[in-house]
Amino acid sequence: MINAYAAKEKGGEFVPYQYDPGTLGDHEVEIEVHSCGVCHSDLSMWQNEWGMTEYPFVGGHEVAGKVLAKGKHVKHLELGDKVGLGWHKGYCNICDLCIGGDHNLCAKQEGTIIGNHGGFADKVRAKDTSVIKIPEGLDFNAVGPLLCGGVTVFNPLMQYDIKPTSRVAVIGIGGLGHLALQFANAWGCEVTAFTSESKMEEAKELGAHHSLNSRDENEIKKAAGSFDLIISTVNVDMNWDVVIKTLRPKGKLHFVGLLEAPLEIVAAPMIMAQNSLSGSPVGSPSTLRKMLDFAARHNIQPVTETYKMSEINEAFERLESGNARYRVVLERDQK
Repeated sequence: MINAYAAKEKGGEFVPYQYDPGTLGDHEVEIEVHSCGVCHSDLSMWQNEWGMTEYPFVGGHEVAGKVLAKGKHVKHLELGDKVGLGWHKGYCNICDLCIGGDHNLCAKQEGTIIGNHGGFADKVRAKDTSVIKIPEGLDFNAVGPLLCGGVTVFNPLMQYDIKPTSRVAVIGIGGLGHLALQFANAWGCEVTAFTSESKMEEAKELGAHHSLNSRDENEIKKAAGSFDLIISTVNVDMNWDVVIKTLRPKGKLHFVGLLEAPLEIVAAPMIMAQNSLSGSPVGSPSTLRKMLDFAARHNIQPVTETYKMSEINEAFERLESGNARYRVVLERDQK
């Protein structure tokens, strides 16, 4: 049996919950959960904002733990290995996208918390392809947020072959943005943070070389023609035409934050400068491995607030308040 915490209804309190996961599959791994991040996507699923949540809902897709059991065809992991599990718990592994290394775009991807029970538990199961070995030097509590928030902002650096000489801007210094600053800085880029005045100094401590007031359009206009890549992590609307004009020729405005409002832009300036808009979800298993290796090598650490697994309701209240700095992590209660 697996002991978990589940919400029985939309926005309901998390309560102890047991379920039988059945026989372990030949390509499955059972992970003993040591810690699990609480992502804003967990909050959205808990409140059924996307209309696909199944109750009882056991969230948690930023899992760090150890291999407790494995199916007979699992070859790359051993019992006791430190491993991580992110947004996906499995892929078809046979479509062109999977064969080409783009598992995160697989049409038959299995969500860790979509139609499945996640890591707010003592154990969780996943397909072997999606279980990533954790490199030495990374603490369990640091790994979880990297497996979702970290790879989400690392992925565009890989996908678009960003150079160490590139000028990169990050919009929004929160759960995603504070990691994007660290990754872009360690990548060798000149980094600018679009943020509120209250976070400007903190942004520089996290890796930004420069800061712009994201609420001051006149200040943003002064940065015209500056950036090769802008990573937007926010879900609020901005004057995107002004933002696009801060791109250099062939520069990209890349979205990883889910905007609540339709995107409205004037096409002509983009066409003349050969700019582009793009977006991406999390990352493939290969990108996850590279991201964790990079994080370990460059000591990239999420800023976290930690709660015991049994304090899950307090953790969700903290995340829902919008005041968490910057990622919330649940760690297992001492046995």
